[in-house]
Amino acid sequence: MRTFYGMMKKKKNEIPEDKLLIFQNILDTYFVPGCGSNAGDNMFMEAIGEHFTEEERFRLWEQSGGCRGFGHEKARKAFAAEHAELPLPVKLDVYIMEFENGLKGKTRNIVLDEENNTITFTWACDECYNHSVKGKITAPFSLYYEGCAGGRMQNLQSALGIKLRIKSVEIPKQGVSKENPCVFVFEIVK
Repeated sequence: MRTFYGMMKKKKNEIPEDKLLIFQNILDTYFVPGCGSNAGDNMFMEAIGEHFTEEERFRLWEQSGGCRGFGHEKARKAFAAEHAELPLPVKLDVYIMEFENGLKGKTRNIVLDEENNTITFTWACDECYNHSVKGKITAPFSLYYEGCAGGRMQNLQSALGIKLRIKSVEIPKQGVSKENPCVFVFEIVK
C-alpha cells in the first residue's frame, strides 16, 4: 500500500492534500511493525472506495494495479520486442499461448474486438477468492478486483506494446469463481 500511496502523491494525479492525509494516517496506524497488514489493507481499500469515484479509481489502478507478476516483466518485455512487427490479433494469440495458458484456470478468456477497439479479459483469481472466503478481505471485493484489472492491463500493455485504459470491471455478486469470473474490458488507446 505504501507504493500505491507514493503513486497517489504524484502531482499529475491531482489528489488534494486532505485526501492524502487520510491514507497517510492509515499507513501510520496499520503499517507499523507488529501490526497485521490485513486490517491496514482493508482500511486502505475502504478509504479508496469512499474517497474516489470509479473513474478516479480506474485511473489510479491503471498506474499501479495489483498482482502484476513482476517476476515475468522481463519476459513480457522480451516478448514485446520479439513480436513487435506482428499485427495485434496475431500477437495476442501468441501472448495467450505463451503467458496465459499456464495460469491454470485463472484466465478464462481474452478477446480482441477490433471494431470497438477493446480487449475483454475474463478472469477468476483463486487467491482473491480464497482471501474473501477466509475473511481476510472485508473491504468491498470490487475494489480488490479493480486493482486486479489494473494488473492484468499492465501485463497486456507490457507484452503487446500497446496503451490501454480500463473501460469497465464486472464482478459477479455471488462471488468470483471459475464458474463466475470477473470481466475486465480495456480500451485500446494506441
